[in-house]
Amino acid sequence: MASRVTSTTFVGRAPELTELRAGLTEALNGRPGLAFVAGESGLGKTRLLSELERVAREDGVRVIGGDCVELGEGELPYAPLVGALRPLARSGHEAFGQLSEPARAALAQILPGLGRAEGRVDDEATAQARLFDGLLELLELLAGDEGLLLTIEDLHWADRSTRAFLVYLASSLCREKVLVVTTYRPDELHRRHPLRPLLAELERDSRARRVELRPLTREELAAQLSDILGAAPRADLLERLFARSEGNPLFAEELLAAGIDGRGSLPPTLRDALMLRIERLSPDAQELLRVIAAGRRLDHELLVEASGVDPRVPVREAVAAQLVVADEEGFYSFRHALLREVVVDDLLPGERAALHLALARAMEKRAEGLPGAHLAAGIAHHYLQSGDQPAALVASVRAAQAAEAVHANGEAAALYSRALQLWDRVADAESLAGLDHVQLLRNAAWSTGREHEPGRAESYLRAALNELGDSDPERTADLLELVAREQFNQGRSAAAAETRRTALDLLPDAPSPMRATLLASTAKELMLESRHEEAVEAADCAIEVARAAGELVSELRALDAKGVALFGLGRFEEGEVSLREALERARNADLLYKLSVHVNLADSLTVAGRLGEARAVADEGHELAAKRGVPRRWLALLRAELAFEAGEWAVAEAALPTPARPAMGTTFINDALRRIELALGRGDHETARTLLDQAEDVAADTREPQWIGPLGALRAELERRAGDLDAAVAAIDNALDRLDFCSQDVPRMARVAASGVRVHADAAVRARDLGEDPSLAIAMAEGLLARVEACAEGERPVEAAFLLLAEAELARARGDEDPELWTAATEAWVALGRPYRAAQARRRRAEALLAAGEREAATAAAAEALASASAIGAAWLSSEIEGFALRARLRMDDPDEPSPPSAPTATDDGEDPFGLTPRERQVLALLADGRTNREIGNALYMAEKTASVHVSRILSKLDVRSRTEAAAVAHRVGLV
Repeated sequence: MASRVTSTTFVGRAPELTELRAGLTEALNGRPGLAFVAGESGLGKTRLLSELERVAREDGVRVIGGDCVELGEGELPYAPLVGALRPLARSGHEAFGQLSEPARAALAQILPGLGRAEGRVDDEATAQARLFDGLLELLELLAGDEGLLLTIEDLHWADRSTRAFLVYLASSLCREKVLVVTTYRPDELHRRHPLRPLLAELERDSRARRVELRPLTREELAAQLSDILGAAPRADLLERLFARSEGNPLFAEELLAAGIDGRGSLPPTLRDALMLRIERLSPDAQELLRVIAAGRRLDHELLVEASGVDPRVPVREAVAAQLVVADEEGFYSFRHALLREVVVDDLLPGERAALHLALARAMEKRAEGLPGAHLAAGIAHHYLQSGDQPAALVASVRAAQAAEAVHANGEAAALYSRALQLWDRVADAESLAGLDHVQLLRNAAWSTGREHEPGRAESYLRAALNELGDSDPERTADLLELVAREQFNQGRSAAAAETRRTALDLLPDAPSPMRATLLASTAKELMLESRHEEAVEAADCAIEVARAAGELVSELRALDAKGVALFGLGRFEEGEVSLREALERARNADLLYKLSVHVNLADSLTVAGRLGEARAVADEGHELAAKRGVPRRWLALLRAELAFEAGEWAVAEAALPTPARPAMGTTFINDALRRIELALGRGDHETARTLLDQAEDVAADTREPQWIGPLGALRAELERRAGDLDAAVAAIDNALDRLDFCSQDVPRMARVAASGVRVHADAAVRARDLGEDPSLAIAMAEGLLARVEACAEGERPVEAAFLLLAEAELARARGDEDPELWTAATEAWVALGRPYRAAQARRRRAEALLAAGEREAATAAAAEALASASAIGAAWLSSEIEGFALRARLRMDDPDEPSPPSAPTATDDGEDPFGLTPRERQVLALLADGRTNREIGNALYMAEKTASVHVSRILSKLDVRSRTEAAAVAHRVGLV
């Protein structure tokens, strides 16, 4: 028999360790990342991590780690994070003293030893994100200058909150010197395992590494056995163990530990080999192993309480047999998860139930009242496994409430669902649980809705409504309000409005908090749909009721909605008064709600053409959010949007969250829009198309113009650039049809309609280039211009700029371009502080000047446009201007030097500066007339194939992509 179980030599994982060390080195250089170590049980994932931790400590890196816990449906929230941080919190690590007050308050919820920081936390909708921000701040402090290695083992058992935090880390790690390394078993990931989509997303990130462990080779196994045996293994033993273990190092070790010397029979499986070692222990030690197997990780006191015996001697026996290990906190657990699984599988049903019952009672005794989330989840799990359904119901409700207290919504939803399943099996369930079935359904819906499952949440609420009947109008109205929220989250805004009307009809006319809530929600949703007049009316009603009922949050929500709607109606001064009142009153009441007012005020100021003020408001909100430790993704996206409009594209890109972080619903649309604009500006049309497809799919059922308008305009621009004018027209028509439906969103209507004029101008130009009738395209452009004119009525500077742009585009459509129209559009956008749109107008002005024969002025205008586009980083616009200048033979390197004359016509002799031969100019003339290759060949007495070759050469020499573009160039620069 081997004298020891495990090899002290690190064998066969040098490449994998090198890969992980490279990740650690990058993290220490300010490029944090995540690594995922995949391997079946027994292949050495833990050993690899141990070696990485050893070398990290030798390099002065701080190392912390925790394990995910296999407990029911993963309802133990933040298990590995708490396990990693709890020892540091208990020891009073200095990093905890350096935390900001918001971070300390958030972390105190999962690490009670921190106490509670002063300050009110009132925005439960963002509580988990505040906790995640606090965790990230702590990790950064722990990393310091030396770096931090955080290890998380058994990710396949991770709870939902831990998985969510990993997603957050993937998007939020920036320059922190942090490397997160996780391990998981691929064979545990069944088709619907929740880790599958998460890994598929995270492992694609450029900063993520995937390390897959393989079985040991024969030579590597020989090295492992040599260290265990103290001498090289005999050839026959090596062959037998290699054949049986198939290179699994744990199996090989356990075969030796079971007493195999190469002459006896081998256990058929790894589990059999493990069971042989367990059966050699004394009965007391085996019994203690059963308790530890049921409890998974237990301290000395719980072992005593659950087993009823002094565990010191049998535990020492199990530790000496290298089956059980004790960690720094004094908890006992199995050396390897498979050892525990073997013991659990060997338990008889009655034994298993008795062990779980003993553990549940021991934990409950320790809890002394409402326990923390971890202990509560453990109690609920053990009571359920014991078969004591009344106790399991009570414990599940308490555990769900404890999970809600630490904002672990997924775990709370799972526990409430379990309580619902137990309800009908327990006598006097309402008395035991401390709440009725309707309230339990409401709680389940609340937690489920926060996990972005609106359909399932609505089903819980419908069940509650059916059960409640007509007995309690106030509770019914409350449930209906939640139904309406979930309907709106599913894009069913009409149904949500009808549901709220039903709820209001149930309530007495007297002011009440519930009526104020319903009215404020109605006003907000009408505002989001740009039904501004209705929103103002609903908001005024909500404000009156909320003030009478003393419901401050509802009053502020209504003021916010009213302010945005007034801006939408062009009543800018009134709107600003309403929004600033909401902002000031929220600030005085110390409500986090004011951060959403920052978003809406900044957005509204942008609509009014006050971009600089809008950016200041957004910056103020972002700074305040950082100080308060609340999520600021929407503020970050708004700052990116405003920076883009201001021409500061590098700032806009830096403000964006990393694309690895998943988003849902309108947050995804908002995020995608910011990236689409940048991609189009830089000419990355493939990325823009992918994001547009995704965003349009998410927004398919939305009725919010703030998404419909930009998506339609950007789609039209993308298709216009690709030359598919039919698709561009369809995008404009679709967007306008959706905006026309009960919407008063003038700013988005103006943008889409102006974009439509541009598309139809392109269509008219193309028609003339091909010798076709442009009248239909011109008529369509005129109709859209009328829309923009209607939008620009009154004092609306942004819409007025779109009108000037549309008027210039219409002149282009008519074939009568006027440089002065483009000058007016340019000046309007410059006055609004939007250089990208101004540069686009300058580019068109240069073309109009050239068409008017003013080559020197066109050269200067093109140079000015190119300088503006280059300063912004607008690569696509820059390339368009450069291509125009090249085709028009404008001297861009020195605009003060006269440009050469326009290109010779097809009747001139010799070759022109584009390198066209006389024959190619003849072909170009026919191509510009709309002739096909066959028609060109017949006219010039050449084969169709020869004509095709000439056309290809012409396209190449003119640096254009299509016959249509070639014809347009020929007409504009006088080649035909």
